Amino acid sequence: MNITKLPFLLLIILHLNAAAQEILTIEDAVKITVKNNYQIITAANNLKIDSVSVSPGFAGMLPTLEASIEDNNSVQNLSQTRTDGSQVEQDNAKNNSLDYGVTLDWTLFDGLSMFAAYDQLKQNRELGAEELKQVVLTKVGEVMITYYDLVQQQQQLAALDSTIYISEQRVELARNRFSIGKASKLEVLNAQVDLNTDQTLMQRQKELYANTKIQLNEQLARDLTTDFKAVPEIFVDQSLLLPDLESKLMANNPELNAERISKRISELELKQVKASRYPTIYATTGYNFGKSESSLGFTTSSESNGFSYGFGATLNLFDGFNQNRNEKIGKMELENAAIAIKEIEQQLLSTLSTTYQTYLTNISLIELEGNNEAIAKENLDITVEKYRIGIIPTIEFRTAQLNYINARVRFSNAKFQAKLSEIILKQMSGELDI
Repeated sequence: MNITKLPFLLLIILHLNAAAQEILTIEDAVKITVKNNYQIITAANNLKIDSVSVSPGFAGMLPTLEASIEDNNSVQNLSQTRTDGSQVEQDNAKNNSLDYGVTLDWTLFDGLSMFAAYDQLKQNRELGAEELKQVVLTKVGEVMITYYDLVQQQQQLAALDSTIYISEQRVELARNRFSIGKASKLEVLNAQVDLNTDQTLMQRQKELYANTKIQLNEQLARDLTTDFKAVPEIFVDQSLLLPDLESKLMANNPELNAERISKRISELELKQVKASRYPTIYATTGYNFGKSESSLGFTTSSESNGFSYGFGATLNLFDGFNQNRNEKIGKMELENAAIAIKEIEQQLLSTLSTTYQTYLTNISLIELEGNNEAIAKENLDITVEKYRIGIIPTIEFRTAQLNYINARVRFSNAKFQAKLSEIILKQMSGELDI
């Protein structure tokens, strides 16, 4: 068999093997992640909690209505001396009273604190949405990186399959040449040692490949033994531009947006602190019914029912200067929030710029390593033919073989590294395809 036909045959073999396995696309992996990932589910539930909490009642804007009932009874032995000197005694004298009713209390004005509290609940909901987006981007990004790492490892397995096949052909050819006296025993042994080395590398690569599949299944929150195969190729978006990424980052990055929302929450908290300088005005009303009975006394029974209503106000006149201190603390916290936004902006833009430079380098390496692979393939084809007719030494053959396998691995790694940079850039700019 002509071993130069190897790549085409390997593609057929790999295709037949893949047919027996599930092909997991990156789109499917992302869908499964968004549906199953535990941290995403938790963040989504937290957002639901924040959404339910957005209520005027939670902010103290609505009245409270309470119903109450109280029934008291007693049995006593009584001895009374009245003002006219008469005495009254009675054993087992019964007394009972029953009171029930409803009461409504409503804070009418509290320095607008309730409105600031309501706005704060809305901002908490917005903060929860940004936190959910951050978790989704992070987890989907991790899955994408693991997925394309798996694609790269599949390509390396294919490359190692190629070199093992070539090494097996080399051992067979060396034995044939030795049997007819055209090669030494040393040549056969060297060929066998190189084959064993290639097989060891293959076992290590298979181990890494299997472990990476387990890791991806874990990230997808599904059965760790689920068997699948990734797509065979990595395609890199080479159209990313730094100015576009920077503008999208400033507008869409969830970490930055969360910090901006935190600043608005600090502003609303300061408003609530300042509201304590104003009076609190409240109204109360209700309907009550009362009934009492007594065995002794001038009144043996009474009943009452009717409405009650009133208004009230409270104003803090002095609290040990705590009001001033609380306002100063609130202003400093607001200043810290503004500083944190600037700091995060600088950090994110710096990371974006360095990652973009890495992205450009990896893009250029794809072309370079692709050319290197083509050259190494051509050199290997020529070397195989020369080795087959016995005009080059073993070491030259092995060098050409290793150069080819290394070129394939570097080309695969260059595409993976470029894809890794692309994922990070889109993740930071909030543009990751989900």
